[in-house]
Amino acid sequence: MTIAISLLRRTPRYLILTFLAFVLAACDVALPIGGAGPQLRSGRPVSVAMLLPYGSANAGDELVARSLENAARLAASELNGVEVELTVYNTAGNAAQAASVARQAVQDGAQVIIGPLRSDAAAAVGVAVASSNIAVLSFSNNTEIAGGNVFVLGNTYENTAERLAGYAVSQGRNRVMILHAQNLAGEVARDAVQSAVSRAGGTVAGVTSYEFSQTGVINAIPDVMGQIRSADANALVITSDASAALPLFAQLLPENGLDTEAVRVMGLTRWDVPSQTLELSGLQGGWFALPDPNAAAAFNARYTAAYGDAPHVLAGIGYDAMRAVGETAATTGALGVTNLAGATGFNGAGGAFRLRSTGTVQRALAIAEIQDQQVAIIDPAPGRLGGPGF
Repeated sequence: MTIAISLLRRTPRYLILTFLAFVLAACDVALPIGGAGPQLRSGRPVSVAMLLPYGSANAGDELVARSLENAARLAASELNGVEVELTVYNTAGNAAQAASVARQAVQDGAQVIIGPLRSDAAAAVGVAVASSNIAVLSFSNNTEIAGGNVFVLGNTYENTAERLAGYAVSQGRNRVMILHAQNLAGEVARDAVQSAVSRAGGTVAGVTSYEFSQTGVINAIPDVMGQIRSADANALVITSDASAALPLFAQLLPENGLDTEAVRVMGLTRWDVPSQTLELSGLQGGWFALPDPNAAAAFNARYTAAYGDAPHVLAGIGYDAMRAVGETAATTGALGVTNLAGATGFNGAGGAFRLRSTGTVQRALAIAEIQDQQVAIIDPAPGRLGGPGF
């Protein structure tokens, strides 16, 4: 198959200050969710617009954009039964520019949009193309913007919490303590764990928050230990990652009497990234969720063979977006929201996933335990998920 790739860098660099209100108002706009979307013509390539933060003032965005684009090209080259014409549009990491180029992409004949990267730009794009009934498969993980014509394909707290809580409760770890930072990310993570534990049939035994600082972590230890003992918790979910409070909690909690055999420590983030996290003594025997290691390794190998270097950690989302578009187009002949969410699932860079009518993504995850400073898979990722994403 052939793939036509054209990189457009002609969009103006400007800021519309009043656009902020427009983006915020997206939550209140009734976006179309139904219909088959653009009908695809037999024998014609699928026109895919990819919105990426090329030209951003953030130096790291160029690397992310290139890796996402490479991964999407790789996915397109592996599709069967469908041809893709991919056009890349620059957003400069700016919501207003993202909305502008999205409208241009629709005028150019785009039948679906993949990207942009961040939630403010994705919300703006969703509004900009809503009247065209064009689906937007963004790379964001902010579920607040999901729904209508916008999907979020980034890894979410909700998805990880659902998998982790389901496994924990099935293993008798059904009285769960939650430990989170006093910031937006921590509160979103807390809510995700609370909902997941409840749906799994467990009990939230307690919730402790801490000021997002070293002093805040130290001051929280007595409260955490006191609640664990008084509530007879048998599991503790730490929502922080290795770049924040996780290492300090992993040291201080055992030092202050936490029995990690009686209380299973679990993480809402990847504990294998960076790999030094696996060496923390307080996390030995702890559980966390991660994509199917075999699928991820196979994707990394194909990407490296194609482009000569390792993919960015976000690259797999670009691959998945293209897989979802290509496989849906090949099987349904249309690319509306209902077509994409109606599929039973796709084979992505990290294993099986499917899109839901809520605009969110469900990913098949494995449960890992840290054993002797190594990752041991104790419950493999399922090879497929359930029925359509409704």
